[in-house]
Amino acid sequence: MAKQAGIIKLKGTIDDIAFYKTADGHLARAKGGVDRDKILHSAAFARTRENNSEFGRAGQGGKLIRSAVRSLMQNAKDRRVVSRLTTQLLAIIKTDPVNPRGKRNIDEGNINLLEGFDFNINGKLDATFFGLFTTAFDRVSGDATIAVDAFSATERIAAPSGTTHYKLAMGATELDFVNKTFVYSEMDMGVLPYDNTQVAASTLTAAVTPNSPYPILSVLGIEFYQEVNGEFYSLKNGAYNALGIVNVDDV
Repeated sequence: MAKQAGIIKLKGTIDDIAFYKTADGHLARAKGGVDRDKILHSAAFARTRENNSEFGRAGQGGKLIRSAVRSLMQNAKDRRVVSRLTTQLLAIIKTDPVNPRGKRNIDEGNINLLEGFDFNINGKLDATFFGLFTTAFDRVSGDATIAVDAFSATERIAAPSGTTHYKLAMGATELDFVNKTFVYSEMDMGVLPYDNTQVAASTLTAAVTPNSPYPILSVLGIEFYQEVNGEFYSLKNGAYNALGIVNVDDV
């Protein structure tokens, strides 16, 4: 794989060279590869088929999670969140101690490894919000909670230049990776001014299905705004917003 240089960037194929664009720039590589039928049926590619199968499940699981928390994630994500989440879920699949290689899945793996995952690598939650909080989940009632201690925004929030307001929000999602369905709810503290005013302690609550048999993820996010003539605008189109998985409750 090589990077394209020069003013004119190519896309497409010329002879045996394929030109394409990625997040890393305009690249070029030689065409090639193994015949698809061999990959699907040849015994020599059994490991490849197993890897592809598990990678596919990781990709589907990542799509389910992103769909579930989309309302908070759409303004707090980086360009590589899809690949980063897929990689994390693939690592979880590999911890499955029950199923054979190629048939391992997320449900049987250690899904607790998702705790601490940041949807925006450019705005990590633990480097943005320094307030103290405690997470909990009651599986019987289905209530997920985040109790936030009292704090001063200017002391406990690392906000980008131009910030006039911010919003703290939590979400909880129940994930059925087999049937690719989810239940989701969220709660926020409202848009608050970014100043040294003491914000009272509060508890955010989001409810999912009582006695759910599925894993539950809780996320906490912060979004920054700039007020102009009474209107709130997401600062820098969300480049600094943070959203992280702060609690995982597996069955």
